[in-house]
Amino acid sequence: MTKPARGEGDTIKITVKDVLEIDYEKVLVVIKNFMRKYFETTGADNLVIGLSGGIDSSTLLAVLAETVDREKIIALILPDTRVTPEEDVKDAVLLAEKYGVRYHIVEIDRIVDSFTVIPGFNIDGKLDTGNLRARIRMAIMYYYANRYNGIVVGSSDRSELLIGYFTKYGDGGADILPLGCLFKTQVRMLGKRLGLPRRITEKPSSPRLWRDHLAEEEIGLKYEEVDLILYGLFDKKLPPNEVAEAVGVPESAVKKVLKMHCLSRHKRRFPPIPSLPWNDNPVGELEYL
Repeated sequence: MTKPARGEGDTIKITVKDVLEIDYEKVLVVIKNFMRKYFETTGADNLVIGLSGGIDSSTLLAVLAETVDREKIIALILPDTRVTPEEDVKDAVLLAEKYGVRYHIVEIDRIVDSFTVIPGFNIDGKLDTGNLRARIRMAIMYYYANRYNGIVVGSSDRSELLIGYFTKYGDGGADILPLGCLFKTQVRMLGKRLGLPRRITEKPSSPRLWRDHLAEEEIGLKYEEVDLILYGLFDKKLPPNEVAEAVGVPESAVKKVLKMHCLSRHKRRFPPIPSLPWNDNPVGELEYL
């Protein structure tokens, strides 16, 4: 990444240019090699992805199509017709057909509704039912992965992972996250470079967990701001007050992003396990393997 210029006594400035001006050709080489190596070591036959028609999953499909034989890719389009815009489904289908990969459309409406047999369950709930939709989609992807000896390839990006903007055991449930090294704005740029349609690269980000759901509205910040803040905190390792000044946002915005990161630590960690007096690492890896 381009390092922000800083002279003696100067105040550091972080701009969109600092985040977006990276070597995308090298990024592709790294991701492809990483993906191929992992795929080969699993012994799997197929890659299963959830294709929503959004920027992350569309970019992921474009990358995978250049990485492995396209006949090994299975794209699952999993709308709840009550909350998923029809144009998203159309975009997903067009992309799957463009890249010549197998795809299945599985409407999850009836699966969601089937939970109404649970006493007190209300499908009109927002966050609870939204997360249920994400977990239903995850379960379906793993069903197909089991059926076709595949691995689930998640499309979460670095921005979402760092602030915890994903459903635990939902869209966060995957075997590998090839785009997890890129901020959201970088994924958009990579998608443009890979030739994705403009309507996809400029489409507002949304997990589509409820009707008219938009990521930036829920987060309360634009991804351009989130990414600059994360870049300042994690890549430049600046304290919050300096990040705010460098990015040109209120310190409250930086603290909000930092709070989201801290409160979502449990999503990025293996569930805690107590240690016994005679075993302080009950599920540790064997060092000699």
